[in-house]
Amino acid sequence: MANVTLTFTVTEFCLHTGVSEEELDEIVGLGVIEPDTGTDKCWLFDDRAVTIVHRALRLRRELALDWPGIAVTLTLLEENERLKQENRLLLQRLGRYL
Repeated sequence: MANVTLTFTVTEFCLHTGVSEEELDEIVGLGVIEPDTGTDKCWLFDDRAVTIVHRALRLRRELALDWPGIAVTLTLLEENERLKQENRLLLQRLGRYL
């Protein structure tokens, strides 16, 4: 099955996620998501960016965090997930020797 990636313009992205263009500028500036700059220098966002922003909005709503706090939180959550995966792999390797 082929992977299909949806892309959104800035306007489409804002309409789909509910963030304003000013918030989007801040989110991009903080590195929460990265736009793909096409050949015409317009920002395009993939469906993964939509998922990340929805997660960020949930953090904002539930924890009342500002955008810099959300950026740090998402970075820490991502690092935590990476460490969990690494730990699972190491436990599997260790299990072979026990």
